[in-house]
Amino acid sequence: MQAPVLSGPDYLRQGLKLVLSPGLRLFVLLPLTINLVLFFGLIYLAGHQFSLWVDTLMPSLPNWLSFLSYILWPLFVVLVALMVFFTFTLLANIIAAPFNGFLAEKVEAVLRGSDQSPPFSWSELFAMVPRTLSRELRKLGYFLPRTIALFILSLIPMVNLIAAPLWLVFGIWMMAIQYIDYPADNHKLGWNEMLAWLREKRWKSLSFGGSVYLALLIPFVNILMMPAAVAGAVVFWVREEGEKALVPTRAR
Repeated sequence: MQAPVLSGPDYLRQGLKLVLSPGLRLFVLLPLTINLVLFFGLIYLAGHQFSLWVDTLMPSLPNWLSFLSYILWPLFVVLVALMVFFTFTLLANIIAAPFNGFLAEKVEAVLRGSDQSPPFSWSELFAMVPRTLSRELRKLGYFLPRTIALFILSLIPMVNLIAAPLWLVFGIWMMAIQYIDYPADNHKLGWNEMLAWLREKRWKSLSFGGSVYLALLIPFVNILMMPAAVAGAVVFWVREEGEKALVPTRAR
């Protein structure tokens, strides 16, 4: 049966249920601890610098337009909040990439009914580090030029009014890419092939990315939502038969 076009929230819900199950809790604990440390560190920094960042980005208005500052200020608060969120998500995923790749493998084994519940292996985890970090750098290469363009747009007076919605749309798309890439990479699906597969399922991808994005914006809830998003992405991959995207790659 074909999944609904906007099935993303359900995939995330199933992912949360999976990471809370006894058999997978161990594989969630390590990335969860990393995310907690990073989250509180970034919250501390943002708490001391947030107003300064907002004031820096706010355009200087002539006196006769000063009343607009009351309208523009909330927009720039949202803009800075989105930028802080992007930074936290990016750093957390780079640091936790090997753990997330390992978690994605275990979730898929459970979903396919092939889980033999092997003991946790540090050697197996460390063996994934070069590949997962290489893939994260590839994501960074996709992410940074677009982020820089959006940041420059955010600095241009008046034009920067459209920056917040553009950050939002780009953020939703990046959430889909970030988490679907874990099962795709575990199956050795190439970067461009993975992007093409997501574009074929654009609305499902955006609904998943949007649900993850909203969940990650909720303080403290976002700590648990990161591993849940990894598991939800695996559910997405399995339900949408992502392995079929491997056929063109193997044929070359």
